Amino acid sequence: MEFIDLKRQYQAIKPSVQKRLSDILERASFVMGKEISELEDSLAHYTGAGHCLTCSSGTDALLLALMAKGVGPGDAVFTTTFTFIATAEVISLLGATPIFVDIDKQTYNIDVWKLRSAILSVKNGGVVAAGVPAGLTAKAIIPVDLFGLCAEYDALEAMAKEFKMFLLEDAAQSFGATLGARMACSFGTMAATSFFPAKPLGCYGDGGAVFCDDKDTMDVLKSLRIHGQGADKYENVRIGINGRMDTMQAAVVLAKMEIFEQEMERRQVVAARYSHGLRGKVVVPHVPAGTRSAWAQYSIQCDNREGMMSALKNKGIPTAIYYPKPLHLQKAFAQLGYERGQFPVAEEIASRIFSLPMHPYLEEKDQDMIIDAICKAS
Repeated sequence: MEFIDLKRQYQAIKPSVQKRLSDILERASFVMGKEISELEDSLAHYTGAGHCLTCSSGTDALLLALMAKGVGPGDAVFTTTFTFIATAEVISLLGATPIFVDIDKQTYNIDVWKLRSAILSVKNGGVVAAGVPAGLTAKAIIPVDLFGLCAEYDALEAMAKEFKMFLLEDAAQSFGATLGARMACSFGTMAATSFFPAKPLGCYGDGGAVFCDDKDTMDVLKSLRIHGQGADKYENVRIGINGRMDTMQAAVVLAKMEIFEQEMERRQVVAARYSHGLRGKVVVPHVPAGTRSAWAQYSIQCDNREGMMSALKNKGIPTAIYYPKPLHLQKAFAQLGYERGQFPVAEEIASRIFSLPMHPYLEEKDQDMIIDAICKAS
């Protein structure tokens, strides 16, 4: 049994992928080929964003967005402690300071009330953690749509406006999700997503995209993506990065877009079946009314995680833990001086949560085996 069955997916899109890749090989158009702009138009149309810029990874998508807004030393960027390191890594790479915030115990996304408290603490000169410098400027908020569920953007957008900060949606796991009538990647000042193969919409390597509505910001992003270029590649008007997406990866994502909405609907069926079979045995994911998760992961909580994962492993069922250690406890951020116990919700969930096989091609018989194994082990 596969945790994410990319082989089955490939069989569904094989003719389209092969034709698209063959066309690129025939043209030898490997860098910034026509598929790049075709994909950007398709992604912008799907999400409802004004503009889309593809890039080399989800990490670079976050980095480019922060660079476009001039984030740097002296800036405080607020984000969740319960996410992959890339979200906070890009903050530190630019010399800014990540300010971690605890999470909501039901959605696992950033707790908006604790976020407000953290912002006010920084603005009022309070001590956030022993190693966080005083006098920081509250510059940006990066909520993460964890496991495919959109964060509370009504409250987050209002908060960003109130405090005159910019809001960057980390939609690395949520492409295809909805909140009300809006799609993931359409929230905040900018949004960033990832096309890593395991994502709901993935390529066959690394890739990502940035979304925004402002044309001037998009022009800056385009420059930053290719070494800060100006009118041509030998005129450099700012410091940038080599952040282009490969044309062949764009072709793969275009092929997957042809069946993406069908896959998204199938993910809802798989998730609903899990929740129906597991509710009362373990803590199943909470999806607020009026939202659609992209179900990048289906994650459950239980008291005896190691025992249950071992029981599943004995039956050939793969599992994974997202995430075993919150960012405030990682060695990479030790200099900030956060302490164990500072974010109790994230720490507790990190000790209890794990994820089950989740993809659009998960067969009912396999899902039944997973549900049965969990019920017997609980």
